Amino acid sequence: MIDVASYHELADAGLLSVKLPNGTQVCLICYDGEVTAFLDECPHSGMPLSAGELLEKCQLECAWHGAIFDCVTGRVLRGPAEEPLTKVEVRVENGRVLVIDAGS
Repeated sequence: MIDVASYHELADAGLLSVKLPNGTQVCLICYDGEVTAFLDECPHSGMPLSAGELLEKCQLECAWHGAIFDCVTGRVLRGPAEEPLTKVEVRVENGRVLVIDAGS
């Protein structure tokens, strides 16, 4: 597990992009106190999800083409994306956000 951010920094921002040591960009999401993580790229066009917006009902809207995803499961809720987000394992310990080095 890799320490990537403080929980409070993420909770204040809601969305945060972090770069893992292997170069992989991960989008961290904190919604209603829960933390999830996905590869930081929309499956529709590869643009960064972290530039998007968190909506009500735990939904993430891509800033580029308006695709909407469930921010817990990564499931597509509205296109143009057709594929779900790629989930990254994440947990919070002692106020720190930890992720597995995705792509290694």
